[in-house]
Amino acid sequence: MLDSLLASQAAYRGRQVRKALFGELAEDWGQVSVLPKELRGQLTAQCPIGIEAEVSRTADGRSEKALITLHDGRRVECVLMRHGDGRNTVCVSSQVGCPLDCTFCATGRIGFERNLDAWEIVEQVVLFARRLKAGGDKVTNVVFMGMGEPFLNYDNVIGAVRMLNDPEGLALGARRISISTVGVVDGIRRLAGEGVQVNLAVSLNGPDDGVRRRIMPAGRKYPVAAVMEAVDEYVRATGRRVMFEYIMIKGVNDSDACARSLVKLLKGRLCMVNLIAYNATGEFAPSDTIRIKAFRSILEAGGLGVTQRYRFGGQIHGACGQLAGKRRDEGA
Repeated sequence: MLDSLLASQAAYRGRQVRKALFGELAEDWGQVSVLPKELRGQLTAQCPIGIEAEVSRTADGRSEKALITLHDGRRVECVLMRHGDGRNTVCVSSQVGCPLDCTFCATGRIGFERNLDAWEIVEQVVLFARRLKAGGDKVTNVVFMGMGEPFLNYDNVIGAVRMLNDPEGLALGARRISISTVGVVDGIRRLAGEGVQVNLAVSLNGPDDGVRRRIMPAGRKYPVAAVMEAVDEYVRATGRRVMFEYIMIKGVNDSDACARSLVKLLKGRLCMVNLIAYNATGEFAPSDTIRIKAFRSILEAGGLGVTQRYRFGGQIHGACGQLAGKRRDEGA
């Protein structure tokens, strides 16, 4: 809609609009005095930029979660994580709900409603960019790890990436953007040929098909061998290291045997493992600290690079889909 509205305007008007949206982070077209009054009126009527959101914050201030109400009344979640070292990461959603029904994920219980368009993805970042600006700060990283499977909404996700990366947009470096997938093979291969230097993360969560399929039904369509073949092709095409995410679930995928199998699967590949403490959503329990430490030790002894994600957002229903599902259950 915005592009069609600007098509009849001089080219510099488009630059002014992008600067207002992404540079000045205007929240109302009425604030953009550089634009003529008539155009501001048209933009206000046809392309409103106000974002309706319910925002909650953890007591330590390190994490904020927003539940955004879209133009059709549907709701989607995004999260801001303040790392305390100058980095501010926004975790965005790519779909309303998700069709993959991973048993550990609250979004799966919502079911799939629809894909987000590129602007609906970008506005999640814009929301927090506006909030950070008030304190003299800015968004430094974006991760596609919220509601939905990004590669099942591939075109809109890549469209959003290009908007985020655009020097006249939010000008976020491509290497500061990460896309996480359950292992959608076609999406991994398409990304390899895309020519954008974003980071690829694969939500593995199990070292073999038996463990993985227990918690991720998508593992039946995307078995470990097929995922690894696509990842190897991606690495050959891009030369970029892949992150394998591994949610630690008590008694399911956190045994020493699982750790040794993971070493066998990944050793020699250009990758690293990100261990994630599970944010419980009901059916499973998180691995305890001692178990995670033992698991990590086996991986490192096997030659794998390992990171461990700080647990953000427990006080604000921080796991994907928790807040949206809660509001839906309440009938709000």
